Amino acid sequence: MTIELTRFDAAEFLTDPEDQAELIADAFGTGDAGYIKHALAIVAKARGMTQVERDTGIKRQALYRALGKDGNPTLDTLLKLTHSLGFTLRAERTAQA
Repeated sequence: MTIELTRFDAAEFLTDPEDQAELIADAFGTGDAGYIKHALAIVAKARGMTQVERDTGIKRQALYRALGKDGNPTLDTLLKLTHSLGFTLRAERTAQA
């Protein structure tokens, strides 16, 4: 008996804006750049990359490249992307500072 495997795509199941916000908040809470990039990619894909392209003015290919495995989005890309997804970035003082 052969087992057939299929790829899991979280974007297909992460359709609720509250769930998307929770993922983004968790990612930023860790401070892990790779996790943040991955979470943004999942939410962007769930929202529709064509719409994100329109909202950000950044071509889909550039978004896929920036959010891909070896990507490193610029601050400008990060700001445009979070804004288009309906999130606000803000800085808060930590206890260490």
